[in-house]
Amino acid sequence: MEKPRIATTSLAGCFGCHMSLLDIDARILDLAELVEFHKSPINDIKAFDQHCAVGLIEGGCCNEENVKVLREFRRNCDILVSVGDCAIMGGIPAMRNLVPLEECLQEAYLNGPTVFNPSKRIPNDPEIPLLLEKVYPCHEVVEIDYHLPGCPPPADTLWEALGALLKGNPIELSYELIKYD
Repeated sequence: MEKPRIATTSLAGCFGCHMSLLDIDARILDLAELVEFHKSPINDIKAFDQHCAVGLIEGGCCNEENVKVLREFRRNCDILVSVGDCAIMGGIPAMRNLVPLEECLQEAYLNGPTVFNPSKRIPNDPEIPLLLEKVYPCHEVVEIDYHLPGCPPPADTLWEALGALLKGNPIELSYELIKYD
């Protein structure tokens, strides 16, 4: 029997949600018996060549590349899950939404107290993805099926959510897995 495939990615975030996934510890071996990781930093597969049952998205969208990757995940995954506060609300990267983009770039590359930039140029190489005017949570770009809150969500929350999805059940987490007090 073919294993269901899971894809994961990190957009504008810190990679903490992937670290939380790895924090399921020895259960990662159990998970590897149940699923095939596809297009994920976990196995370093860079492109989709097969459809996936579940896509886990960490981080929000701050540039054109993030939007492209997120739309690609929506096309290639049956179920898409926003994992963590950056994917759900924009998180820390969305703090730049309070400042106009041009002002943000000037502070980062020209006027910041620790900036050393003798050329006085803001990077604009075609290889660098263009920044969006603001950081968007994933559900403002594509349809998201589930949200797992937290910064990052605890490993047990990810374990329970994946277990439910792999059994074909909706995610129904106990209060203990989603409380933050």
